[in-house]
Amino acid sequence: MSNQATTATPVGQGASGQRFALVALTSLFFMWGFITSLNDILIPHLKSVFSLNYTQAMLIQLCFFGAYFLVSVPAGNLVKKVGFQRGLGIGLMIAAAGCLLFIGAAKVQTYWVFLTALFVLASGITILQVAANPLVTIMGPEDTASSRLTMTQAFNSLGTTVAPIIGSILIFSATAEFATKTQEAESVIAPYFGLAIVLVVLALIFTRISLPTPNLEEETQVGSAQSSLLEFRHLVLGAVAIFMYVGAEVSIGSFLVNYFGLENIAGLPESEAAHYIAYYWGGAMVGRFAGAILMQKVAAGKLLAFNSVAAAALIALSISSDGALAMYSILLVGLCNSIMFPTIFSLALKGLGINTSRGSGLLCLAIVGGAIVPVVQGGLADNIGLQISFALPVVCYLYIAYYGLIGSKVRN
Repeated sequence: MSNQATTATPVGQGASGQRFALVALTSLFFMWGFITSLNDILIPHLKSVFSLNYTQAMLIQLCFFGAYFLVSVPAGNLVKKVGFQRGLGIGLMIAAAGCLLFIGAAKVQTYWVFLTALFVLASGITILQVAANPLVTIMGPEDTASSRLTMTQAFNSLGTTVAPIIGSILIFSATAEFATKTQEAESVIAPYFGLAIVLVVLALIFTRISLPTPNLEEETQVGSAQSSLLEFRHLVLGAVAIFMYVGAEVSIGSFLVNYFGLENIAGLPESEAAHYIAYYWGGAMVGRFAGAILMQKVAAGKLLAFNSVAAAALIALSISSDGALAMYSILLVGLCNSIMFPTIFSLALKGLGINTSRGSGLLCLAIVGGAIVPVVQGGLADNIGLQISFALPVVCYLYIAYYGLIGSKVRN
């Protein structure tokens, strides 16, 4: 087992080697952002193809983000066993397999097959998350971990910004000319087959480059000194914050196309409304680039609390208004989201030492919020209306504000 811990020889130990590794990892952040954001196009598309209600349509996010909950712990064990680099390669190949399953799902035109494909795809991405996030946090001083992870997450946001534009062109624009449900279902084949090819190419690249990795052998040797993760209060509360954040962010993005289709909001057709999702995720991208610089001077916890309160206020404004004001206020929440995930992640891992990889697994486990919160909001939308259902993300953001000010403080 010790040989597996040192399989990859780092590409130099200096700054140039770390920069090269960081660039390679950043491409992965872009890819899983792209894939995740495609769900926002897939949801209204499959909702129409299979005549689903909001709750049924949100099963897409339940299967996708549910994989984080079921796979995170096994993924952490896998990465610990085979090493971070091999873990990245395995994750990429599993994600590619999930993309290829979309071809079969489109051919048989069965909703549960689509859900199965999404689960396999998300399982691969979960392994990537478990391996890549800790690598970024150790590639430099601990004090700048939040800034560094925020910068790589900015490229994740670039992927989420580009995906709705490309997805709407390949899926909605194409289906506008189709006469049958069969052709509408098969419109997903081209984008997901293309993604499978890209993921396989990335897997081949990561088998041939070297990455600086944590000393997994040392972590195994001192395993008896590891603490229970429940002893780290800021980690446990951080896991809840990740649950709330991912749930709120994903839930908002999932409903935007249908929300902008409401007559009292914008009355937009799906193909046109889909383009506005790019503004939601684009705000997060711009904010992360700015936040990477700002957090070098402003305490991460305070900035997290400020953004959370601002997000809650913007959603409340959207709920209580109509037309352009309601539309653009909800889009601005994306800008507030910008620094939340990387900031919560790095604050929660602070001071964990040899427990870092296990802590990362727990935080990735909490990403299941993206599975639960959208389904709950879908139930609210079916029963009390889509617009008022956005009160649920407001609650999520208020908790994150608490974590930024109080819950993130390390207590021994």
